[in-house]
Amino acid sequence: MKQPLSLTWELDSLFAGGSASSEFEAFLAELDGDIGKLAEQVKTARAPQSVEDSQAFDGIIELLQSCTGRLIQASEFAGCLGAQNQQDKGAVRLSGSVAGLSARFQGVSSAFENVLRQTEDEVWAQWMARPEIAPLSFVLGESRDQAREKLSPELESLALDLAVDGYHGWSEHYETIVSSIAIPYKDEDGTEKKLSAGQAFNKLHDNDNKARKDMFAKWEKAWENVADYCADTLNHLAGFRLKLYGARGWDSVLKEPLMINRMTAESLEMMWKTIAKNKPALQAYLQRKAKLLGLESLSWEDVEAPIARSSGKIPYDSAAKEIVAQFGKFSPKMAAFAERAFDSNWIEAEDRPAKRPGGFCVSFPMSKESRIFMTYSGTPSNVATLAHELGHAYHSYLLDDQPLLNQNYAMNVAETASTFAEVIVADAQVKAAGSDEEKLALLEEKLQNSVAFFMNIHARFLFETAFYEKRKAGLVSAEELCALMVDAQKEAFGGILSGYHPHFWAAKLHFYITDVPFYNFPYTVGYMFSTGLYRLALQEGPSFADKYDALLRDTGVMTLEELVRKHLGVDLSQPDFWQGAADLILEDIDTFLKMTEHLA
Repeated sequence: MKQPLSLTWELDSLFAGGSASSEFEAFLAELDGDIGKLAEQVKTARAPQSVEDSQAFDGIIELLQSCTGRLIQASEFAGCLGAQNQQDKGAVRLSGSVAGLSARFQGVSSAFENVLRQTEDEVWAQWMARPEIAPLSFVLGESRDQAREKLSPELESLALDLAVDGYHGWSEHYETIVSSIAIPYKDEDGTEKKLSAGQAFNKLHDNDNKARKDMFAKWEKAWENVADYCADTLNHLAGFRLKLYGARGWDSVLKEPLMINRMTAESLEMMWKTIAKNKPALQAYLQRKAKLLGLESLSWEDVEAPIARSSGKIPYDSAAKEIVAQFGKFSPKMAAFAERAFDSNWIEAEDRPAKRPGGFCVSFPMSKESRIFMTYSGTPSNVATLAHELGHAYHSYLLDDQPLLNQNYAMNVAETASTFAEVIVADAQVKAAGSDEEKLALLEEKLQNSVAFFMNIHARFLFETAFYEKRKAGLVSAEELCALMVDAQKEAFGGILSGYHPHFWAAKLHFYITDVPFYNFPYTVGYMFSTGLYRLALQEGPSFADKYDALLRDTGVMTLEELVRKHLGVDLSQPDFWQGAADLILEDIDTFLKMTEHLA
C-alpha cells in the first residue's frame, strides 16, 4: 500500500471536470435519449402470449439493464459532488437533472412492470425458464409481484413525476437546511471558528466531559433554530408517503420498507423481541459506564463518550494499515480489495468545512468501482466507520460480474456486509490488545455499537412508527416531534438516561432520505445478521470466508429468509439465530463488567 495516502478522493476518472464536466453532460444526454428509446419500445409492447413472443423483450430487458446501471452511475456521481462541497451549486443543478431522468425512467419501468403483471402464469413460467432470462427471474418476478400491489402505470408514472419537485424536492430542501448550519467553536489555541454539521458531530464524542456537554448544548441549539424548517420538511415527506400508500390500498407504513428490504414482518418482529429480551445486560453496561465516567447516570451525549482519554489521534495511514491487516486474517481477497481502494484514492476523508455530515459508500456499476465518503479526525469511531464503508465496497465488488439487475441488494444485507467488516477489525483489535487498559477501551468501542443498534436505532424505529401514526391526523409540530423523540428514546434505553436529544429527529439525515423509508431497522437487522455470521465464522475458521462471499453474491436474487435458509439452514421467524447473535454480544458485556468491577 502506497504511503502517504491521499485524504481526498479521485472523481475525474469517472467524469473529468467536476460539476462543470462536459463528459458528464454528454453522458446524461445519451442516457436521456436511451430512456426515450426504451419508453417507445415499452409503449408498444404487449404481454407475450407464448414463450416465442417473449423473445421480443430480450432487447428491452438489455436496454433496461443498461439504463439502470448508467442512472446509478449518474446519481452517485452527482451525489458525491454535492457531498464533498455543499456550496457547489453546479452539483445541485446536476442532482436535479438526474432526479428528472430517474423519474422518467421509473415511469418507463412502471409501464414495463405492467406488461409483466399482465402476462399469464403459464407463459410467465416458460419465459422465466429460458436460459437467457433465468438468471433474472427473481428480480423480474419481484417486479411483477410488486406491480400487482401498485396503482395503474399511468397513475404511478404521474406520482413519480410529481415526486421530483414534491417528495424528492423536500428531501433536497433538507440538504439546504443542513448546509446553513454553522456552530461556534474555540479550538485549542483559542481561535474562534464556525464548524459545519459534519465537523461539529465529531466533537460530540470528546473525551472531556465539559467540552462534550458544551458542544452538545450548541448542537441542540443549532437544530432548535432550524426546527420549524425541518418539521415542515419531515411532515411533507410523510404526507406524500401516506397519501400514496392510501391510494395503493396499503394500510401499513411498514409494507414498503419490508418489501424494499426483502424480509417479512415476522422476522423483524422476532428480532425486536430478541433485542428487548437482552437489553437489561446493555443497561447494566451503561450503568457501569456512568460510574467509570464519574457520573450518577449517563445523559445522551455521554453514551458514546470514551471511558479513557485517547493517547492521541490515530493517523489515517495507520488506520488503513490496521484495517488491511485485520481483513487479511479473515480473507486475503478482502484485504487485497481494501488495499486497492486506498491506493486508487476511492476515499474522501479530509476534515474540512463545507462537507456533508456522515459517511457513505456508493458503487459505480459501469466503472466497477466504489467511492467512500467520511470526515476523518483520528478517532477510534472514525476507524470503525472506515472499515464499515469498505465492507459496503467489498460487497459491491463481489457482484461486479452479475447482471446489472441482480446487483441491487437490499439495505439490510448491505448493512450486514459493512458491519461484518467493522466487527472483524474491532474483534481483532480487542484480542491483540497489549494491556488491560487498551483491551478495555477497545471492548468499550465494540459495546458502543451494540448500544447504537439495540437502543439508538430502536429509538428511531419507535419514533418513526409513532410519528407516522400521528401524521395521519394532520401536521405534527416541531414541539410534538421533540416529545415523540424523547418518548422513543426513553423506551429504547429503558429510562436509564438522565438527559435525551429532543432534536435528534431534525439532526438525523436518515429521516429525510426518500429512497428507503424507515431508514433505521435495516441497520439493526444487518448488525444482528453480521454478528450471527461472525459467530459462525469463529466456529468454522478460515473456510468460512468462501461461504461468506457466496452468501453476499446471492443477496441480489433472494429474500433475506431464502438467503439464510440456503446458506445457513436457519428460520428467521424463530429466535435461535437472533439469540445466537445476542449471545456473542452478552459475552463482551460480561467481560467488560468483570474487567471494571474493581474500578466502579
